[in-house]
Amino acid sequence: MEFNLLHFFALLSLAFVASHAAQSSADYWRSILPNTPVPESISELLRSPAEWMDDKSTTVAVGEGNVGVNTGSSGGPGTNVQVGKGSGVEVSTGTPGEETDVGVGKNGVVVKSGNKGKPVYIGITTGPSPFDYNYAASAAQLHDDPNVALFFLEKDLHQGTSMNLHFVKSTTTTTFLPRNVADSIPFSSDKLPEIFDRFSVKQNTVESEIIKNTLSECERPSIKGEEKYCATSLENMIDFTTSKLGKKVIAVSTVVEKRRVMQRFRVIGLKKLGKKAVICHKQNYAYAVFYCHKTNHVKAYTVSLVGNDGTKAKAAAICHTDTSSWNPKHLAFQALNVKPGSAPICHFLPEDHIVWVPY
Repeated sequence: MEFNLLHFFALLSLAFVASHAAQSSADYWRSILPNTPVPESISELLRSPAEWMDDKSTTVAVGEGNVGVNTGSSGGPGTNVQVGKGSGVEVSTGTPGEETDVGVGKNGVVVKSGNKGKPVYIGITTGPSPFDYNYAASAAQLHDDPNVALFFLEKDLHQGTSMNLHFVKSTTTTTFLPRNVADSIPFSSDKLPEIFDRFSVKQNTVESEIIKNTLSECERPSIKGEEKYCATSLENMIDFTTSKLGKKVIAVSTVVEKRRVMQRFRVIGLKKLGKKAVICHKQNYAYAVFYCHKTNHVKAYTVSLVGNDGTKAKAAAICHTDTSSWNPKHLAFQALNVKPGSAPICHFLPEDHIVWVPY
C-alpha cells in the first residue's frame, strides 16, 4: 500500500518539527515504562522523518504520471518504489536478485519474496484482518492448504509439534506519528473525504478501500468479553495498555532470525506468559495504527521454533480458550474445521504485532 508519497513525506516532516516541540514517543515510553525494554518491532516504527528525508539514502523523482523512490546505496540493498498511472504501485526491496517485490493493483496486493520470479507467498488482500473475530472470511481468504494459517489448536501446542509456517511483516513501512500530530488527523468513517484529501487518495481505489476497511474494523462493536481500541500513536497504545494491565508490563513480539520463507517449523520450547494480555495488531494505513484488544479467556506464550533449514524463531502466541462469541464463519473455524466454543484456538503473531503482559 502506498499513498501519495510527496504528501506523506510532507506529513513526516511536520511530525519531525512537532516532535521537537513535544516529548518524543520514545521519551514517553521511558517515562511511563522505565523498566520495559522496547521490542525491535516497535523501535523500527520510531524512525525519525529525517531518516526518510536523508538525501544520501533517499531520492524522489516525479515525472508525468509516475513517482519513483529509491532508498539505499546504488547497486546495493535498498528499496525502489514506482507509482504509475496504469500499473498501480511496484515496490522492490533488498539486494538485486534477492529482493522482495510488492505490487499493488486493482485486485489487492501481491507479494513475491526471494529470488526474482519465485514467489513464496501470494494473496494479501484489502479484506478484513483475520485477528478481527467478528468478521466472516470469504472463500478467497481461505488458503488451499489450511496448514499455512497462523491458527492452530491448543492441543497441538507442545514440544515436538511441527507445522508449516510463514512469518511475515506488514508490507507497509509506515511509522508512528507523534501523538499531537496523529490526534490532529481525522480518524473516522464520517471523515473519509477529508482523510482522502489529506493523502491525495481517490475514491474506488485500492488505497481508499484499505483506509475504509481499517476504519470499519476499528469502529465495529467489540465481541463479548473484549475491550478494543485503535491506537493511532505509540503514546495512545501505551495509555490503553497500562489502563488495562497497569504499568508493570512487558511487550513481546515474534522474532525470526533470518530471511522469511514458508517451511516446516518444529516446537523446541514453550514458556507461559500468563492469562492477562493486551494484543495489538498493526493495521494497513497511511501511518502506524494498531488495533489493540484486551480479551478475556486467553493464554499468552512465547514459543521457540526451528525450521527445516535451521532458521530459529521465538514466536509470540495467543490461545483463546473461549471462542463462542466469534463469527461462526471466521477463518480459524474454516481452516481448523471446528465450531465456535468447541476447542481452544491459538495463533502466532506476525513480527510487527505486539502482546503486552503484566510481570
